[in-house]
Amino acid sequence: MTGGVTPVAARGWPWQKAPVSGPEVSAAIGLLVTQVAASMGVRLEVDLPAGPDARIPLALEQALWDEAARRTGDAAFGLHAAELLRPGAFEVLDYAVRTAPTVRAAVQRLVRYNRIVHDTAEFTLHEQGGLARIEHALRGGGVTQSRHGAEFTLAAVLVLGRQISGSNLRARGVAFHHGRAPDAVIAEHVRLFGVEPRFADRVNALELDSATLDLGCPASDPALSRVIERHAEALLAAMPPLATGVADRVRALLAGALGVGDATLSRVAAKLKMSERTLQRKLAEESVSFDALVDDFRRDLALRYLADPKIAVAEVAYLLGYSEPSPFHRAFKRWTGITPTEARRRAA
Repeated sequence: MTGGVTPVAARGWPWQKAPVSGPEVSAAIGLLVTQVAASMGVRLEVDLPAGPDARIPLALEQALWDEAARRTGDAAFGLHAAELLRPGAFEVLDYAVRTAPTVRAAVQRLVRYNRIVHDTAEFTLHEQGGLARIEHALRGGGVTQSRHGAEFTLAAVLVLGRQISGSNLRARGVAFHHGRAPDAVIAEHVRLFGVEPRFADRVNALELDSATLDLGCPASDPALSRVIERHAEALLAAMPPLATGVADRVRALLAGALGVGDATLSRVAAKLKMSERTLQRKLAEESVSFDALVDDFRRDLALRYLADPKIAVAEVAYLLGYSEPSPFHRAFKRWTGITPTEARRRAA
């Protein structure tokens, strides 16, 4: 669930449009920031791209946090945004976490699938001596993390844990990489986390009792959880380590485009804000064609889907953007020399 950057008009900001290169994040993060600001009576005049695969530059996300806090006058904007978190805010990642059977499984899914919404942010989980430490940091990217974004992230993990477990989870410790926050903000930290935070730490970190991770999630639906997890795995597997060229950006867009009929040259070029001719020329410079990218992407995804016996062959055809199974069968035999059914038998 990723894609090229759509230019973002930002009236009154230092730039007229977002850069078209560099790390990206899901536009859902920017939308959340603007919605929270709007709930406080402030309209941030920024035109964010729409759609589940829409992305914005990492630099814009960080600037949005700071601008929202400045315009609302809320020095604890990130903490308050986390308390307003509702299901579905981050699409597949959000539902993958919320349908987990335990808090531990939810954290493990956050660690694994966060790449779906953020190019450089990483979560890690460390447990020792009854203490669970959930660390969060931006790896590379050359962008300084906003204090409000960092505080939102750790607060959101705790708030989400409370929501899915039905328990009033409390932190054993909270640490931030950024410098000391104002005293009034620290009081809000104590209210929300239950402890006073540490600052200027190596990374951002939320510390919990390990026993907390064993809490069950009463509303978890095992069947839905498996469906969401399979989808998250497919999206994660389809993503390049980090989009660096036009071909990478096309591959990233294809992850969310095949099943909804958007995997066409015209649609992808439009999402990348290029003409079809420009997109073809840039791909040729990277010694690849659009049709070849789509073909290779479909083949790789087909093999992953067919390895899962829970997904019917006809459903695989649909997930790859075919209107019926027969064109998929012909394409698969061209790719591999065998039928989808034979490929599934061999995988089993």
